[in-house]
Amino acid sequence: MERDDLILDHSYSVAANHDEEHGKLIRKTIWKVTAILSIITIIEVILGVLVKHDNAAWPIVKVLFLLMTLIKAGYIVMVFMHLGDESKSFRWMLLGPYFIFMSYLIFQLLTEGTYQHEILYGGLEAVKEAAHQSAH
Repeated sequence: MERDDLILDHSYSVAANHDEEHGKLIRKTIWKVTAILSIITIIEVILGVLVKHDNAAWPIVKVLFLLMTLIKAGYIVMVFMHLGDESKSFRWMLLGPYFIFMSYLIFQLLTEGTYQHEILYGGLEAVKEAAHQSAH
């Protein structure tokens, strides 16, 4: 049985070639995307190395991490899924709910995570303080 999913006609691959001008444009776009995503990632890594959990700026850094991650995700969708080639209203129709949902989800995770931290560690500190008070 002959497979029909293979392209045996090599003229198809020859017809897919672009002229040199279009090739330069494609390569320029690839380098631009690589540079933007690399710069954002390098900023995230530097912030992660320099700012520690006990630093007062850590909550701000967490928010910056989340914002940069959302920006990278949106940019990847725009470029690699070719959403950037669509109309502006269609892009917002797809990305708007995504950003709203992700913002809500992040808010919930941070709120619940802070609550858990206060319950676990705040409760432990109260027990330690009570033990320290009764010892003296």
